[in-house]
Amino acid sequence: MKATEQFLNQRACVLGAGVSGIAAARLLAAHGGCVTLLDAAPEARLARARGALAGSGVLLRGGADTLPDEPFTLCIASPSIAPEHPWLRACTARGIPVAGEMELGYAFWRGRLLAVTGSKGKSSVVKLCADALTAAGLEAVPAGNYGVPLSACVLERPALPWAVVEVSSFQLEQVAAFRPDVAILLNLQADHLDRHGSMAAYARLKFRLFARQVAGDLALLPAGMDVPEPLPAGVAVQTFGSGGADWRYSPGRLAGRVGGAPGVLRFAGTWFDNPVLGEAAAAAAGALHACGLSPAQIEAGLAAFHPLPHRMQRLAVHRGVVYIDDSKATSLTALAAALKMTPEPVRLIAGGRLKEHDLGAVKELLAMRVRKVYLIGESTRALWAAWSPVVGCAACGDLPAAVAQAAREAAPGEAVLLSPGCASFDQFDGYAQRGDCFARLVQALEMTA
Repeated sequence: MKATEQFLNQRACVLGAGVSGIAAARLLAAHGGCVTLLDAAPEARLARARGALAGSGVLLRGGADTLPDEPFTLCIASPSIAPEHPWLRACTARGIPVAGEMELGYAFWRGRLLAVTGSKGKSSVVKLCADALTAAGLEAVPAGNYGVPLSACVLERPALPWAVVEVSSFQLEQVAAFRPDVAILLNLQADHLDRHGSMAAYARLKFRLFARQVAGDLALLPAGMDVPEPLPAGVAVQTFGSGGADWRYSPGRLAGRVGGAPGVLRFAGTWFDNPVLGEAAAAAAGALHACGLSPAQIEAGLAAFHPLPHRMQRLAVHRGVVYIDDSKATSLTALAAALKMTPEPVRLIAGGRLKEHDLGAVKELLAMRVRKVYLIGESTRALWAAWSPVVGCAACGDLPAAVAQAAREAAPGEAVLLSPGCASFDQFDGYAQRGDCFARLVQALEMTA
């Protein structure tokens, strides 16, 4: 039985009025809490949050720059609140216990959990697993960083047998008791180092996903990955990869131990049947097998999968040129994966707010696969300096200018690929807004043809 006492009847402050903060505030209030939800945004921008909280008894305060001087007994921090934020420093100074929204939701969730973390590809694996479980009769909800907050699942769908949770490194900063029945670490690549400081610290956070697992639980890891510290005793560990792993990808097939015996799953022609995504499919197959799905049910889930928006999404073919939205690619590793997945010669739109410093790691791939790079955003100068010796570059400034120039110069049989390799926050509210803008620009090309 999980311990919920620490979250019952608390005088709580919840930091951040986004979707996770709203869900946490509602869940605490439903369990007897006197809850204040704080956000730095002015009151005028919090209408949606106020509507979502109507009738809950939660007090919403906008324009907050300091923690109110009230006798709070608990703080729930949204993942976007960094550990060094003044609000959290004030909690530490005043001895107020701090937990994350996912930890709160976990305490009250009564179903089983399949959790997925990693640097890239989490959302697609979460969607695949949730859809496959539901199609097999084990209804599941996608939750966490993709889907709905786990606290909202508790309030709105408490009887479901499974939640498939995408877990970010930010969420893992605040976990203590969180324990998934099945846990996947897809990969480890340089990401969010501006917050975590080093790859070693980032890796340690990711491995916190397994810290509370017990005998009978399953941990799925990439074959050959270094483990910073031993996993708990009794946890079953399986590996996935392209060779020498418990679950192995090769073109058109996945091999693993199905029902204790060697078996093969066929998935030729699916979205995952390529060297970039195949290993993620192998991890998902191992997880779904552990959840009780048969080989036929796993194959059906892979065959039925439809990719999420802004992830290698082929939008249109205009005058023989294909336009691909991969706005979700916010790192150079993701950009490299997109180039490997695009069979056509590429005219690449890249740039934005850089999250890393080794800009030369993709130069060889750029030279091999890219006809020209169309640079946007605040990283233009840095990317030009790093890449122009090996590939033609154009400083376009913004996305409309980049699409227009790429469309003029692209030849039939080529692809115009938006795979920025950078965050979007210099020019957009997020990668989804950036991708939607790209889609509108492509649609306008077709309308003016």
